[in-house]
Amino acid sequence: MDVSLFKSYRDRVITNCEKVILGKEEMIERVLICFLCSGHILLEDVPGTGKTMLLRSFAKSVGGDFRRVQFTPDLLPSDLTGINFYNMKTQEFEFRPGPLFAQIVLADEINRATPRTQASLLEAMEERQVSIDGVTYPMQEPFMVMATENPLENYGTFPLPEAQVDRFFMRLSLGYMSREDELAVISRKPAAAIVQELDCVVTDEETQELKEQISQVHVADEVAEYIMDIIVATRNDERISNGVSTRGGIALYRASQAHAALKGRDYVIPEDVRDLAPCVLAHRIGSSTTSRKDSEAYISELLKNIKVPLENL
Repeated sequence: MDVSLFKSYRDRVITNCEKVILGKEEMIERVLICFLCSGHILLEDVPGTGKTMLLRSFAKSVGGDFRRVQFTPDLLPSDLTGINFYNMKTQEFEFRPGPLFAQIVLADEINRATPRTQASLLEAMEERQVSIDGVTYPMQEPFMVMATENPLENYGTFPLPEAQVDRFFMRLSLGYMSREDELAVISRKPAAAIVQELDCVVTDEETQELKEQISQVHVADEVAEYIMDIIVATRNDERISNGVSTRGGIALYRASQAHAALKGRDYVIPEDVRDLAPCVLAHRIGSSTTSRKDSEAYISELLKNIKVPLENL
């Protein structure tokens, strides 16, 4: 495999997104990892930190068909998936696809929708298809759901079920910008106008080729064992009611491969695993004593107590 293709792809996407989102190269790279691994993103942060602009600029950069859905308590599953309507001219029922039939779907404030509507996303996220009136419709590829959530405001919200949270590849948080970056942002023209000017910087063929090559990144047995040590440690900790699932282990393995490739390597090192473990695993654990807000800190602390393998690369 040619890792220079990954490096070139990464640099083009990040440079383009940074025209809108300043000082968040690491976050953009993690969104890119999710995209190349066919995963979905849960983006948690306070309002006004650029969550929507990040996802819009990323969608423009990779050229995917983009749809935004504002989740509200009165949003119905059919508002997402589409409906069969009766065409008076043809006197036949026709399927009208909903906004879920796009390559990149922004589910804004996903926790404001009812559990019934949230559940309508499960099949699309995991199986890449939806079933409507007994007929199965495949999703476009590549397909990625980017969901935003405000973790501070609980009034009028519905917590995501654990089964759905586990289907998100990563949970990310942008945080505030540095003083210099924020000063540059508030004194320039609106971000929405900049997003409109962005061009697509990669092709569908490039994306598909890189997605197929990720599995070729070598993972030594010692590194695979290290990943399993982390997964098992979450299951054996008395503070944690539910440890990381097998799906979580697969996600960390594949994310580490993509991370290594984007860094210009065709092999995974323990640092790849350590860098990504908090954002890949933290939202997958359940605890009676540790809040969701502290779960990333818990994973980071857990990593300090697990022996890091020394490899012969």
